Amino acid sequence: MTDRDRIELRGLQLVARIGVLPEERDRDQPIEIDLDVVTGLAAAGSSDDLGDTVDYGAVCAAAAAAAGYGHMALLEHLAELLAQAVLAVDDRIEEVTVAVRKLRPPVPFVLATSGVRITRSR
Repeated sequence: MTDRDRIELRGLQLVARIGVLPEERDRDQPIEIDLDVVTGLAAAGSSDDLGDTVDYGAVCAAAAAAAGYGHMALLEHLAELLAQAVLAVDDRIEEVTVAVRKLRPPVPFVLATSGVRITRSR
């Protein structure tokens, strides 16, 4: 276990087909994702070598692939797919916290976003 070092990725904007309403089943909608990737950063801090850390470009690519999987009814399911995809990127990832938000939630209220946050470990 590390000393809880983490790579923070904020505001990854993607589209996903997510929701239970008919209009959500038929078209993609914008989502925003935050990821906290727990991994040791001491080696990279000393070496200044990308090979000593987790490549956050690969983490973002894995998240984009998971979001594009196909229609999902629930944000909870998407968050789980995102967490599993991130953990699969690199064996050095010990834990990931995923926050995923709909940027245009389909409710008849003024609501900036709706979302969930989960944490998964190896």
